[in-house]
Amino acid sequence: MAANNRRMSGKKGAQVGSGGKRRRGLEGKGPTPPAEMRKGHAKQRAAQAQARRAQGRPQRRTGGKSSSELVVGRNPVVEALREGVPASTLYVQQFIDNDERVREALQLAAERGGINLMEAPRPELDRMTNGLNHQGLVLQVPPYEYAHPEDLADAAYDEGEDPLIVALDGVTDPRNLGAVVRSVSAFGGHGVVVPERRAAGMTAGAWKTSAGTAARTPVARATNLTRALEAYKKAGITVVGLAADGDVELGELDALEGPVVIVVGSEGKGLSRLVGETCDLRVRIPMPGGAESLNAGVAAGVVLYEAARRRA
Repeated sequence: MAANNRRMSGKKGAQVGSGGKRRRGLEGKGPTPPAEMRKGHAKQRAAQAQARRAQGRPQRRTGGKSSSELVVGRNPVVEALREGVPASTLYVQQFIDNDERVREALQLAAERGGINLMEAPRPELDRMTNGLNHQGLVLQVPPYEYAHPEDLADAAYDEGEDPLIVALDGVTDPRNLGAVVRSVSAFGGHGVVVPERRAAGMTAGAWKTSAGTAARTPVARATNLTRALEAYKKAGITVVGLAADGDVELGELDALEGPVVIVVGSEGKGLSRLVGETCDLRVRIPMPGGAESLNAGVAAGVVLYEAARRRA
């Protein structure tokens, strides 16, 4: 009996009773719920989308987010705050020399509201900026939320207007993107489409060049620009590409009076082959002065003005 007691009280022996765990483990969990009720199932997502449509709510589509960005240096930080570039945090170095630019940055951040003010030691700012000459001021710009390309056309139709959209092919300078956004806003366009890769995004530089118009003019990001243009064509929107050797001159482009996407290529290479082949029309801007090409911002502005003139 003593031996049995030692075995029963040891750490690895059988336990007295299981509290019903074994019995409950053998019991079933009931019938499997239908696919529409299983979390994460494709049929459940389809059912939810159908319910949203039935209630008249648009489905949420997103073009994704960019990564956060740092604006570094006293002059760039002050200029970004003056131009209304979105910002989440202003980092100020401890024991900084308090000159006019520092005071203005602090004042602008306080007046705008919603910007956190953080004091940090110089080594921390050096680490954040990878050793750049930050001069004691660093502004954090939050990720930009891109629209979906289809949302631009939907918004235009919701307003009872024909879509007027600019798509950029291979434009890598953020300042050109900002200039295009500004022109789209000025001439009544409905947004800009940029590719996800090898293209300029909505950085602080693009925001500054847009002169604040990026706050009301959406920028959409396409995983594949060619497929996005094909989707526009299927929706009845004419896709027009700007090219120096285009078959149609801008003044003869009647398509600007209806739903249209204007595709602008890079200044050096122009339209890529696949994008050029996808366009319904290739249009040239007459340049009697003899210039070979225009940068993307200027070219888009010229065509948008012509579109606004015709639609008026």
